[in-house]
Amino acid sequence: MDGITQAEALSVAPLAGGERARFFMAERFDGLECLAATFRTHRYAPHTHDTYVIGAIVAGCETWTVRGDRHYACPGDLVFVHPHEVHDGEPFGAGYAYRMTYPSAALLQGLAADIAGRLVHGSPFFAEPVVHDPQGAALVVAAHQALEAGQDTLAADELLSRAYGHCLMHHARLAATPIGREPMAVARVKDLLAARYGEDLPLSMLAAEARLSPHHLIRAFRRETGLTPHAWLMSVRVERAKILLRRGEAPVDVATATGFCDQPHLTRVFKARVGVTPGVYRAAAAA
Repeated sequence: MDGITQAEALSVAPLAGGERARFFMAERFDGLECLAATFRTHRYAPHTHDTYVIGAIVAGCETWTVRGDRHYACPGDLVFVHPHEVHDGEPFGAGYAYRMTYPSAALLQGLAADIAGRLVHGSPFFAEPVVHDPQGAALVVAAHQALEAGQDTLAADELLSRAYGHCLMHHARLAATPIGREPMAVARVKDLLAARYGEDLPLSMLAAEARLSPHHLIRAFRRETGLTPHAWLMSVRVERAKILLRRGEAPVDVATATGFCDQPHLTRVFKARVGVTPGVYRAAAAA
């Protein structure tokens, strides 16, 4: 059986009322396909993919057959299907909603090598097609939502690396290489973020500056600072925003100048770190 894309698998039967499916791609991750869907009656015919299937159930229950056994997945569950494994899929009960990704074998092999700190022979293998892992499921959902929004490259890159890294280490039995102190590498990244905080920088650029793999950088940066690179960047942006607000600049203009997606994004991040909204902070500084 030839592998098909998820878009092709989805197009076999039309969606019924109350069902929805949004298909999108993250090209920078080796053409990563992503699907967010709610199904009430939709059933997949048996098929295969050339890619992995990694995703999380967010509501209801899905049932499917793979490796000769019937499986059921509910909220908090992670789902794994290997390339070329024949599987189907349908609602159990009233339906289900899920967020799925379809990473290439090369993408996961590369990440596995980054995590292990060495060349990994063979493709990662997930022993169980479904596992209950609320933490891992939350990471996959957060990464999926960030990729779908398409507004904050570093956040999406970091979340996807963490989500897939979690899956590989916890469910494909991949041991991570120990990390030591990396003060110079982290310092270079901090300098880069301080100088270019208004730009939408990808994780790959930060990793190149650190001369570390992306996954290693996230772990080393957190060890040195207590924050991930993205969280550090948000703090830098807030500090720059405070300077502009004290000058009396409008929050909408400050959001643009400091690299936030829009004013609501600035407001959420600013209030989480300062305790008040940018408008309140601006007014207090002017008093």
